Amino acid sequence: MTRKKWIMIIAGLAAVAAALVWAFAPRPVLVETAEVGRGRFEQTIEEDGKTRVRERYTVSAPLMGTLQRIRLKAGDAVEKGDLLAVIAPAVPVLLDMRTERELQERVGAAEAGLARARTTVARAGNTLSQSQADLERTRKLAEKGFVSPTQLEREQLAVNLNTRELEAARFEEDAAGHQFEQAKAALLQVRRDARNGKPGIRQWEIRSPVAGRILRVAQESEGVVPIGAPLLELGEPAELEVVVDVLTSDAVQIPQGAAVRLVDYGAAKPLAGRVRRIEPSGFTKISALGVEEQRVNVLIDIVSPRNQWQTMGDAYRVDARIVVFGQDDAIKVPASALFREADNWRVFTVADGVARKRAVQIARRGGFEAMVESGLQPGERVVVYPGDRVSDGARVKTR
Repeated sequence: MTRKKWIMIIAGLAAVAAALVWAFAPRPVLVETAEVGRGRFEQTIEEDGKTRVRERYTVSAPLMGTLQRIRLKAGDAVEKGDLLAVIAPAVPVLLDMRTERELQERVGAAEAGLARARTTVARAGNTLSQSQADLERTRKLAEKGFVSPTQLEREQLAVNLNTRELEAARFEEDAAGHQFEQAKAALLQVRRDARNGKPGIRQWEIRSPVAGRILRVAQESEGVVPIGAPLLELGEPAELEVVVDVLTSDAVQIPQGAAVRLVDYGAAKPLAGRVRRIEPSGFTKISALGVEEQRVNVLIDIVSPRNQWQTMGDAYRVDARIVVFGQDDAIKVPASALFREADNWRVFTVADGVARKRAVQIARRGGFEAMVESGLQPGERVVVYPGDRVSDGARVKTR
Protein backbone atom coordinates (compact mmCIF):
# COMPACT_ATOMS: atom_id res chain seq x y z
CA MET A 1 0.00 0.00 0.00
CA THR A 2 1.42 3.32 -0.99
CA ARG A 3 2.41 6.05 1.40
CA LYS A 4 -0.31 8.32 0.03
CA LYS A 5 -3.05 5.81 0.84
CA TRP A 6 -1.78 5.40 4.41
CA ILE A 7 -1.89 9.15 4.90
CA MET A 8 -5.48 9.28 3.64
CA ILE A 9 -6.54 6.42 5.94
CA ILE A 10 -4.93 8.05 8.99
CA ALA A 11 -6.53 11.39 8.15
CA GLY A 12 -9.94 9.74 7.80
CA LEU A 13 -9.58 7.93 11.12
CA ALA A 14 -8.54 11.18 12.80
CA ALA A 15 -11.59 12.94 11.37
CA VAL A 16 -13.88 10.17 12.61
CA ALA A 17 -12.26 10.30 16.06
CA ALA A 18 -12.64 14.07 16.19
CA ALA A 19 -16.28 13.79 15.17
CA LEU A 20 -16.90 11.20 17.89
CA VAL A 21 -15.15 13.34 20.51
CA TRP A 22 -17.19 16.36 19.44
CA ALA A 23 -20.44 14.36 19.42
CA PHE A 24 -19.99 12.87 22.88
CA ALA A 25 -18.22 15.80 24.57
CA PRO A 26 -20.35 17.63 27.20
CA ARG A 27 -22.04 20.67 25.73
CA PRO A 28 -22.04 24.02 27.52
CA VAL A 29 -25.24 24.59 29.50
CA LEU A 30 -27.32 27.48 28.20
CA VAL A 31 -28.00 29.87 31.06
CA GLU A 32 -29.33 33.36 31.70
CA THR A 33 -27.04 35.70 33.56
CA ALA A 34 -27.36 39.07 35.28
CA GLU A 35 -24.82 41.56 36.52
CA VAL A 36 -24.34 42.33 40.19
CA GLY A 37 -25.07 46.02 40.55
CA ARG A 38 -24.74 48.87 42.99
CA GLY A 39 -27.48 51.39 43.78
CA ARG A 40 -30.48 51.97 45.94
CA PHE A 41 -32.05 48.87 47.43
CA GLU A 42 -35.61 48.79 48.71
CA GLN A 43 -37.37 46.00 50.52
CA THR A 44 -41.08 46.21 49.87
CA ILE A 45 -44.29 44.47 50.81
CA GLU A 46 -46.58 44.18 47.81
CA GLU A 47 -50.33 43.67 48.22
CA ASP A 48 -53.42 44.75 46.37
CA GLY A 49 -55.88 47.14 47.99
CA LYS A 50 -58.69 49.50 47.19
CA THR A 51 -59.49 53.15 47.60
CA ARG A 52 -62.23 54.46 49.84
CA VAL A 53 -63.59 57.83 50.81
CA ARG A 54 -61.76 58.77 53.96
CA GLU A 55 -64.76 60.11 55.85
CA ARG A 56 -68.22 58.92 54.88
CA TYR A 57 -71.50 59.58 56.60
CA THR A 58 -74.52 57.27 56.54
CA VAL A 59 -77.80 59.14 56.68
CA SER A 60 -80.35 56.95 58.47
CA ALA A 61 -84.04 57.24 59.30
CA PRO A 62 -84.52 59.03 62.65
CA LEU A 63 -87.96 57.42 63.12
CA MET A 64 -90.23 54.79 61.61
CA GLY A 65 -92.49 55.86 58.77
CA THR A 66 -93.11 55.93 55.05
CA LEU A 67 -90.16 57.19 53.03
CA GLN A 68 -90.93 59.21 49.93
CA ARG A 69 -88.96 58.32 46.79
CA ILE A 70 -85.47 59.78 46.91
CA ARG A 71 -84.70 61.78 43.78
CA LEU A 72 -80.97 62.16 44.35
CA LYS A 73 -78.54 59.90 42.50
CA ALA A 74 -75.04 58.68 43.27
CA GLY A 75 -72.55 61.39 42.34
CA ASP A 76 -74.88 64.35 42.98
CA ALA A 77 -73.32 67.19 44.95
CA VAL A 78 -75.08 68.45 48.07
CA GLU A 79 -74.43 71.30 50.48
CA LYS A 80 -74.86 71.25 54.21
CA GLY A 81 -78.56 71.63 54.99
CA ASP A 82 -79.85 70.48 51.59
CA LEU A 83 -82.98 68.32 51.62
CA LEU A 84 -82.16 64.65 51.18
CA ALA A 85 -85.33 62.73 51.99
CA VAL A 86 -88.80 63.07 53.48
CA ILE A 87 -90.48 60.61 55.85
CA ALA A 88 -94.14 60.55 56.84
CA PRO A 89 -93.89 59.22 60.43
CA ALA A 90 -96.08 56.39 61.62
CA VAL A 91 -96.28 57.48 65.26
CA PRO A 92 -99.19 56.24 67.42
CA VAL A 93 -101.26 58.71 69.45
CA LEU A 94 -100.20 57.02 72.69
CA LEU A 95 -96.45 56.55 72.63
CA ASP A 96 -95.74 53.03 73.83
CA MET A 97 -92.84 52.28 76.15
CA ARG A 98 -90.83 50.32 73.59
CA THR A 99 -90.86 53.09 70.96
CA GLU A 100 -89.94 55.71 73.52
CA ARG A 101 -87.09 53.54 74.79
CA GLU A 102 -85.74 53.09 71.25
CA LEU A 103 -85.76 56.84 70.66
CA GLN A 104 -84.09 57.48 74.02
CA GLU A 105 -81.33 54.97 73.23
CA ARG A 106 -80.83 56.58 69.85
CA VAL A 107 -80.43 60.00 71.48
CA GLY A 108 -77.95 58.56 73.99
CA ALA A 109 -75.89 56.88 71.29
CA ALA A 110 -75.84 60.07 69.22
CA GLU A 111 -74.73 62.11 72.24
CA ALA A 112 -71.92 59.64 72.98
CA GLY A 113 -70.85 59.80 69.33
CA LEU A 114 -70.74 63.58 69.50
CA ALA A 115 -68.60 63.50 72.65
CA ARG A 116 -66.24 61.03 71.03
CA ALA A 117 -65.97 63.19 67.91
CA ARG A 118 -65.15 66.27 70.01
CA THR A 119 -62.42 64.33 71.79
CA THR A 120 -60.99 63.27 68.43
CA VAL A 121 -60.96 66.90 67.25
CA ALA A 122 -59.12 67.99 70.39
CA ARG A 123 -56.56 65.22 70.05
CA ALA A 124 -56.01 65.96 66.35
CA GLY A 125 -55.61 69.66 67.13
CA ASN A 126 -52.97 68.95 69.78
CA THR A 127 -51.10 66.62 67.43
CA LEU A 128 -51.12 69.25 64.69
CA SER A 129 -49.83 71.93 67.07
CA GLN A 130 -46.99 69.66 68.17
CA SER A 131 -46.03 68.80 64.58
CA GLN A 132 -46.08 72.49 63.61
CA ALA A 133 -43.75 73.28 66.51
CA ASP A 134 -41.44 70.44 65.48
CA LEU A 135 -41.44 71.73 61.90
CA GLU A 136 -40.52 75.23 63.02
CA ARG A 137 -37.61 73.93 65.11
CA THR A 138 -36.42 71.70 62.29
CA ARG A 139 -36.63 74.58 59.80
CA LYS A 140 -34.39 76.75 61.99
CA LEU A 141 -31.88 73.91 62.38
CA ALA A 142 -31.95 73.24 58.63
CA GLU A 143 -31.12 76.88 57.90
CA LYS A 144 -27.97 76.42 60.00
CA GLY A 145 -27.12 73.08 58.40
CA PHE A 146 -27.64 70.95 61.52
CA VAL A 147 -30.30 68.67 60.00
CA SER A 148 -30.70 67.18 56.54
CA PRO A 149 -33.29 68.35 54.00
CA THR A 150 -34.86 64.91 54.25
CA GLN A 151 -35.68 65.50 57.91
CA LEU A 152 -37.27 68.83 57.03
CA GLU A 153 -39.38 67.19 54.34
CA ARG A 154 -40.46 64.52 56.82
CA GLU A 155 -41.60 67.14 59.33
CA GLN A 156 -43.48 69.04 56.62
CA LEU A 157 -45.21 65.84 55.55
CA ALA A 158 -46.22 65.18 59.16
CA VAL A 159 -47.82 68.63 59.35
CA ASN A 160 -49.74 68.01 56.12
CA LEU A 161 -51.01 64.63 57.29
CA ASN A 162 -52.01 65.96 60.72
CA THR A 163 -53.86 68.84 59.05
CA ARG A 164 -55.91 66.34 57.09
CA GLU A 165 -56.52 64.37 60.28
CA LEU A 166 -57.94 67.49 61.91
CA GLU A 167 -60.15 68.23 58.91
CA ALA A 168 -61.49 64.67 58.99
CA ALA A 169 -62.13 64.92 62.73
CA ARG A 170 -64.09 68.14 62.27
CA PHE A 171 -66.10 66.49 59.51
CA GLU A 172 -66.96 63.69 61.90
CA GLU A 173 -67.87 66.17 64.62
CA ASP A 174 -70.28 68.01 62.30
CA ALA A 175 -71.92 64.75 61.28
CA ALA A 176 -72.21 63.53 64.87
CA GLY A 177 -73.73 66.85 65.96
CA HIS A 178 -76.31 66.68 63.21
CA GLN A 179 -77.20 63.10 64.12
CA PHE A 180 -77.65 64.07 67.78
CA GLU A 181 -79.93 66.98 66.91
CA GLN A 182 -81.99 64.78 64.58
CA ALA A 183 -82.46 62.08 67.20
CA LYS A 184 -83.32 64.57 69.94
CA ALA A 185 -85.78 66.45 67.73
CA ALA A 186 -87.52 63.21 66.72
CA LEU A 187 -87.98 62.17 70.36
CA LEU A 188 -89.30 65.58 71.41
CA GLN A 189 -91.68 65.80 68.47
CA VAL A 190 -93.32 62.41 68.95
CA ARG A 191 -93.62 63.01 72.71
CA ARG A 192 -95.32 66.33 72.05
CA ASP A 193 -97.72 64.80 69.53
CA ALA A 194 -98.57 61.91 71.84
CA ARG A 195 -99.14 64.26 74.79
CA ASN A 196 -101.45 66.53 72.76
CA GLY A 197 -103.38 63.58 71.32
CA LYS A 198 -102.50 64.43 67.71
CA PRO A 199 -102.15 61.76 65.02
CA GLY A 200 -98.48 62.71 64.56
CA ILE A 201 -96.57 65.05 62.30
CA ARG A 202 -97.24 64.69 58.59
CA GLN A 203 -93.68 64.93 57.27
CA TRP A 204 -90.17 64.74 58.60
CA GLU A 205 -87.47 66.33 56.46
CA ILE A 206 -83.99 64.84 56.51
CA ARG A 207 -81.28 67.32 55.54
CA SER A 208 -77.62 66.87 54.71
CA PRO A 209 -75.34 67.10 57.76
CA VAL A 210 -72.26 67.92 55.65
CA ALA A 211 -71.27 69.16 52.22
CA GLY A 212 -70.13 66.49 49.79
CA ARG A 213 -71.45 64.06 47.22
CA ILE A 214 -73.88 61.17 47.27
CA LEU A 215 -71.86 57.97 47.29
CA ARG A 216 -74.72 55.51 47.41
CA VAL A 217 -78.50 55.52 47.72
CA ALA A 218 -79.46 52.59 49.95
CA GLN A 219 -83.23 53.11 49.81
CA GLU A 220 -84.35 54.77 46.60
CA SER A 221 -87.96 53.65 46.23
CA GLU A 222 -90.85 54.75 48.41
CA GLY A 223 -91.61 52.40 51.27
CA VAL A 224 -91.89 51.88 55.01
CA VAL A 225 -88.57 52.13 56.84
CA PRO A 226 -87.77 51.29 60.48
CA ILE A 227 -85.85 53.50 62.90
CA GLY A 228 -82.16 53.60 61.97
CA ALA A 229 -82.55 52.21 58.45
CA PRO A 230 -79.71 53.50 56.19
CA LEU A 231 -80.95 55.80 53.43
CA LEU A 232 -77.90 57.39 51.77
CA GLU A 233 -74.14 57.57 52.11
CA LEU A 234 -72.37 60.95 51.84
CA GLY A 235 -68.71 61.75 51.45
CA GLU A 236 -66.13 63.75 49.55
CA PRO A 237 -64.52 61.71 46.72
CA ALA A 238 -61.56 64.10 46.65
CA GLU A 239 -60.56 62.83 50.12
CA LEU A 240 -59.46 59.30 49.25
CA GLU A 241 -57.34 56.84 51.17
CA VAL A 242 -56.11 53.36 50.27
CA VAL A 243 -56.86 50.32 52.41
CA VAL A 244 -54.48 47.37 52.04
CA ASP A 245 -54.73 44.18 54.07
CA VAL A 246 -51.34 42.58 54.74
CA LEU A 247 -50.19 39.56 56.69
CA THR A 248 -49.71 40.35 60.36
CA SER A 249 -46.17 38.95 60.11
CA ASP A 250 -45.45 41.60 57.45
CA ALA A 251 -47.29 44.39 59.28
CA VAL A 252 -44.84 44.32 62.21
CA GLN A 253 -42.07 45.31 59.77
CA ILE A 254 -43.87 48.41 58.46
CA PRO A 255 -42.69 51.63 60.15
CA GLN A 256 -45.11 54.46 60.81
CA GLY A 257 -45.06 56.89 57.90
CA ALA A 258 -43.46 54.39 55.50
CA ALA A 259 -43.32 55.46 51.86
CA VAL A 260 -45.65 53.67 49.43
CA ARG A 261 -45.83 53.43 45.65
CA LEU A 262 -49.29 52.84 44.19
CA VAL A 263 -49.23 51.14 40.79
CA ASP A 264 -51.55 49.28 38.39
CA TYR A 265 -54.48 51.57 39.07
CA GLY A 266 -55.09 52.36 35.40
CA ALA A 267 -52.31 54.86 34.66
CA ALA A 268 -48.62 54.36 33.93
CA LYS A 269 -47.20 56.84 36.44
CA PRO A 270 -47.00 55.50 40.02
CA LEU A 271 -48.61 57.51 42.81
CA ALA A 272 -46.79 58.36 46.01
CA GLY A 273 -48.38 57.41 49.29
CA ARG A 274 -47.60 57.34 52.98
CA VAL A 275 -48.69 54.87 55.68
CA ARG A 276 -50.92 56.74 58.10
CA ARG A 277 -52.06 53.97 60.38
CA ILE A 278 -51.88 50.24 60.97
CA GLU A 279 -55.10 49.12 62.58
CA PRO A 280 -54.56 47.52 66.00
CA SER A 281 -56.87 44.55 65.39
CA GLY A 282 -56.38 41.83 62.78
CA PHE A 283 -58.82 39.43 61.18
CA THR A 284 -58.87 35.98 59.59
CA LYS A 285 -59.07 35.74 55.81
CA ILE A 286 -59.22 32.69 53.56
CA SER A 287 -56.67 32.90 50.75
CA ALA A 288 -57.29 31.81 47.16
CA LEU A 289 -55.66 28.47 48.03
CA GLY A 290 -58.04 27.93 50.94
CA VAL A 291 -55.48 28.72 53.64
CA GLU A 292 -56.48 30.71 56.73
CA GLU A 293 -54.36 33.84 57.10
CA GLN A 294 -54.20 36.45 59.82
CA ARG A 295 -54.28 39.88 58.22
CA VAL A 296 -54.58 43.49 59.28
CA ASN A 297 -55.60 46.66 57.44
CA VAL A 298 -53.01 49.31 56.61
CA LEU A 299 -54.35 52.80 55.86
CA ILE A 300 -52.42 54.81 53.26
CA ASP A 301 -52.74 58.49 52.37
CA ILE A 302 -52.18 59.55 48.76
CA VAL A 303 -49.60 62.36 48.76
CA SER A 304 -49.29 62.85 45.00
CA PRO A 305 -50.98 65.97 43.58
CA ARG A 306 -54.72 65.67 43.17
CA ASN A 307 -54.59 66.20 39.39
CA GLN A 308 -52.72 62.89 39.01
CA TRP A 309 -55.54 60.81 40.50
CA GLN A 310 -58.66 62.97 40.12
CA THR A 311 -60.36 60.30 37.98
CA MET A 312 -60.16 57.73 40.77
CA GLY A 313 -63.18 57.08 42.95
CA ASP A 314 -64.39 55.04 45.87
CA ALA A 315 -63.52 51.30 45.94
CA TYR A 316 -61.07 51.43 42.99
CA ARG A 317 -58.43 48.70 42.87
CA VAL A 318 -54.72 49.54 43.27
CA ASP A 319 -51.48 47.66 43.95
CA ALA A 320 -49.44 48.99 46.86
CA ARG A 321 -45.70 48.58 47.34
CA ILE A 322 -44.90 49.50 50.93
CA VAL A 323 -41.22 50.30 51.50
CA VAL A 324 -40.10 48.78 54.81
CA PHE A 325 -36.35 49.33 54.25
CA GLY A 326 -34.21 51.40 51.91
CA GLN A 327 -30.48 51.96 51.52
CA ASP A 328 -28.45 53.86 48.96
CA ASP A 329 -25.20 52.58 47.42
CA ALA A 330 -25.98 48.95 48.21
CA ILE A 331 -24.67 45.89 46.36
CA LYS A 332 -27.66 44.19 44.73
CA VAL A 333 -28.16 40.79 43.18
CA PRO A 334 -31.32 39.40 41.55
CA ALA A 335 -33.28 37.31 44.05
CA SER A 336 -33.76 34.66 41.34
CA ALA A 337 -30.01 33.94 41.41
CA LEU A 338 -30.07 32.83 45.06
CA PHE A 339 -30.59 29.26 46.26
CA ARG A 340 -30.27 27.59 49.63
CA GLU A 341 -27.69 24.96 50.48
CA ALA A 342 -27.88 23.76 54.06
CA ASP A 343 -28.39 26.99 56.02
CA ASN A 344 -26.50 29.28 53.68
CA TRP A 345 -27.22 31.22 50.51
CA ARG A 346 -25.34 30.32 47.34
CA VAL A 347 -25.03 31.70 43.80
CA PHE A 348 -23.33 30.56 40.61
CA THR A 349 -20.91 33.13 39.24
CA VAL A 350 -19.81 32.99 35.61
CA ALA A 351 -16.27 33.73 34.44
CA ASP A 352 -14.60 32.59 31.18
CA GLY A 353 -17.56 30.33 30.40
CA VAL A 354 -17.33 28.36 33.66
CA ALA A 355 -19.85 28.40 36.52
CA ARG A 356 -18.52 28.58 40.04
CA LYS A 357 -20.56 28.03 43.18
CA ARG A 358 -20.04 30.72 45.80
CA ALA A 359 -21.38 31.38 49.28
CA VAL A 360 -22.84 34.83 49.90
CA GLN A 361 -24.15 36.71 52.91
CA ILE A 362 -27.52 38.36 52.31
CA ALA A 363 -28.54 41.29 54.50
CA ARG A 364 -32.10 41.70 53.20
CA ARG A 365 -34.30 40.22 50.51
CA GLY A 366 -36.99 41.91 48.47
CA GLY A 367 -39.40 40.62 45.89
CA PHE A 368 -36.95 40.94 42.96
CA GLU A 369 -33.60 41.91 44.49
CA ALA A 370 -31.47 41.08 47.50
CA MET A 371 -28.91 43.24 49.29
CA VAL A 372 -25.50 41.55 49.51
CA GLU A 373 -23.52 41.86 52.71
CA SER A 374 -20.45 39.95 51.49
CA GLY A 375 -19.41 37.42 48.83
CA LEU A 376 -20.06 39.39 45.63
CA GLN A 377 -18.73 42.54 44.00
CA PRO A 378 -20.39 44.89 41.49
CA GLY A 379 -19.73 43.90 37.90
CA GLU A 380 -19.65 40.15 38.46
CA ARG A 381 -22.16 38.03 36.57
CA VAL A 382 -24.38 35.44 38.20
CA VAL A 383 -26.69 32.75 36.83
CA VAL A 384 -30.37 33.52 37.32
CA TYR A 385 -32.84 30.65 37.66
CA PRO A 386 -30.07 28.00 37.85
CA GLY A 387 -31.34 24.56 36.87
CA ASP A 388 -30.21 21.04 37.79
CA ARG A 389 -27.68 20.96 34.94
CA VAL A 390 -25.69 23.84 36.40
CA SER A 391 -23.03 22.65 38.82
CA ASP A 392 -19.73 23.87 40.20
CA GLY A 393 -17.17 23.90 37.37
CA ALA A 394 -19.70 23.28 34.61
CA ARG A 395 -19.17 24.93 31.25
CA VAL A 396 -21.94 27.41 30.52
CA LYS A 397 -22.96 29.62 27.68
CA THR A 398 -25.01 32.78 28.09
CA ARG A 399 -28.30 32.57 26.28
